[in-house]
Amino acid sequence: MLIVYARRFARLVKLEHSIFALPFAYAAALLAEVEVPGFWRLFWISIAMVSARSFGMAVNRLIDAGIDARNPRTVGREIPSGLLTRWQVWLFALGSLAVLVVSTFNLPVVTRYLLPVVIIPLVVYPYTKRWTWLCHLVLGVADGLGPVGAWVAVTGKVTWEPFVLGGAVACWIAGFDIIYAFMDIEIDRSQGLHSIPADLGERTALWATRLLHLIAVSLLILTGWVQGTSFVYYLGVGICAILLVYENWLMRKADLTKVGVAFMTMNGVISVVFLFFTALSLFLP
Repeated sequence: MLIVYARRFARLVKLEHSIFALPFAYAAALLAEVEVPGFWRLFWISIAMVSARSFGMAVNRLIDAGIDARNPRTVGREIPSGLLTRWQVWLFALGSLAVLVVSTFNLPVVTRYLLPVVIIPLVVYPYTKRWTWLCHLVLGVADGLGPVGAWVAVTGKVTWEPFVLGGAVACWIAGFDIIYAFMDIEIDRSQGLHSIPADLGERTALWATRLLHLIAVSLLILTGWVQGTSFVYYLGVGICAILLVYENWLMRKADLTKVGVAFMTMNGVISVVFLFFTALSLFLP
């Protein structure tokens, strides 16, 4: 029974999607210190990232349970289907939040004071789709704070440099969240929910994604320039840019059959490629 519930909670928070966020957090830690941080520092950064994301996803599922129940694509999720009760998910969310707090006590003191900055966007995001098509940007900001937090956890101070990388991640996440929203255009319109595809149309949404990804690549280049990275880092950014071009080419006609490849596969590859070349740049000129 324990294994069954573990699997349900893992599905609830889409644990496998951590591959989008963790590599950028590790890359931020490497760029901040220009060397590989100690094991325990990386360990607690990992715990903080996973627990923050788990908290955010659990809250999202709780807030959107009613919406999910009315959407054929999401009606099978854990709360609408009855696989998990609301109180179970609330306990999981509070437990994740507690783990996040504990992790900050094993990182520099400043990370504790920054907790509200991380938590507020995670709680606010699910409501924004009820108000505005800018919801994609709010999600981007929430996720973009991950690498900023990892950077601060390594240096022990808040400076402007990590926000360049955080901005890149925010634009990257917001861009592919627009792609993800293509799957719910009609149901969003019928429920009065907002997204760029639903509100502004498919063509505008595709161009918005392209623009956001262009900004993301530009900010990754700027991050390398600010940190004085080697050619190897820029090679990695170049490969990520090519992958983003391919991702946008897949969705050039808003083909829903390509959303899975564009959203899951390509973005997972991009994050791992960026981490690999960032790490490699520390050892190769």
